[in-house]
Amino acid sequence: MAKEYSRTQRVAQEMQKEIAIILQREIKDPRVGMATVSGVDVSRDLAYAKVFVTFLSDNTSEQVKTGVQALQDAAGFIRSLLGKAMRLRVVPELTFAYDNSLVEGMRMANLVSQVLQNDRLCRGTGQADDESSG
Repeated sequence: MAKEYSRTQRVAQEMQKEIAIILQREIKDPRVGMATVSGVDVSRDLAYAKVFVTFLSDNTSEQVKTGVQALQDAAGFIRSLLGKAMRLRVVPELTFAYDNSLVEGMRMANLVSQVLQNDRLCRGTGQADDESSG
């Protein structure tokens, strides 16, 4: 029977959950605000982890940079709390990165809805013109 998930995937999933709890309960830095962990990539040897975060407020690129920098500054503290929460021989070194996929997804959805709305408007006026001339 083949494994459904590798150990690195299971560790990444558990780390995502634990880091989200740590950010919610322990990090008091106002630069971070409402941060959510959207994913974690762990190296095969479990020595390094890249943590992808998104921020739930309207963010400018400057706010995103300061938020990620604040998380990076707190990486040692987060790593120590992570070591207490998870039983790992070596706690991975954490690197934080902004994940813009949520923002891009919302932008794409807005573009699609705008195109559909414009299409409905064009079809509505086109049908009215056909009926009046016929």
